[in-house]
Amino acid sequence: MSASSAQLKSVLEPQDCDELTRVLGERVCFDHPLADYTSWKIGGPADAFATIHTEHELAQTLRYCDRRSIPWFVLGSGSNLLVGDGGMRGIVFRLAGEFSTIDVLTEDNRVIVRAGASAGMAAMTARAATAGAYSISSLAGIPGSVGGSLRMNAGTDREVGDFVRSVRIQSPRRAEPHAVDVRYFYRHTSLARDAVVVSVEFSFEQANANDVRQEMQARLIRRKNTQPIAMPNAGSCFRNPEGEKAARLIEAVGAKGWREGDAQISELHANFINNCGQASARDVATLLARARRAVYERFGVKLQPEVHLVGVFIDA
Repeated sequence: MSASSAQLKSVLEPQDCDELTRVLGERVCFDHPLADYTSWKIGGPADAFATIHTEHELAQTLRYCDRRSIPWFVLGSGSNLLVGDGGMRGIVFRLAGEFSTIDVLTEDNRVIVRAGASAGMAAMTARAATAGAYSISSLAGIPGSVGGSLRMNAGTDREVGDFVRSVRIQSPRRAEPHAVDVRYFYRHTSLARDAVVVSVEFSFEQANANDVRQEMQARLIRRKNTQPIAMPNAGSCFRNPEGEKAARLIEAVGAKGWREGDAQISELHANFINNCGQASARDVATLLARARRAVYERFGVKLQPEVHLVGVFIDA
């Protein structure tokens, strides 16, 4: 769609920029491109981009946004996200510092993993496998952060929610960290939209560490051979319909290799769209719509996006 000048204009006032700089110092910048922070390498500028290191800083920022009615968005690893070329209004922040810790211990023949929301799933699963966390291989190869993977209940034959023991969040109306109960569904959870996951505790049965590592390595090799993981993409674009595979449906309509600008439906795995150079968000969104329409016209199945489209989308 076409973007109006209002949609492209920063919503921040000078006093907002001053206050954010006072709280975060050099870890906040303005009119900052987001492409480098998404796995698609696509995305226009955020009015403000902030890196937050502590729960106290996060509480201050959330309270300020709530008090000033400033829109905000938490950007994890950007691995299932398409950011519009017009960027995002308000404050986009990324968690780092104390939010990236991973602690692994064993108790009563179980492996307990306590991870901050910005810790990478690759690091978390590797550490857990070394301790013998049984079934951790079902989470192997997930490219996102712990917080993002929990929110979308990522996984393969088993999902993140199967192993969660506790979750802590912060939110604008209750800014201090607190525990919440979460219900898990296919590729989503019961978490409120304004809940910021700050840490997760996982519990796994303990098994032989060598066997666990071998199983995880085998899964990673299969993933490498069947998915275009070396290309900039966001992983699977559509959820699997019940009893079916989105990739099979997309391939069946002949969509493999379809191209729009520098965006291309992968010839290796039809549920992936690759950025082959300088693809725009519009290029990717167009391919998503084409594939979805073709599958519906051929099979009567409405594919549901697994990726999230955020920000302002423009025609060129």
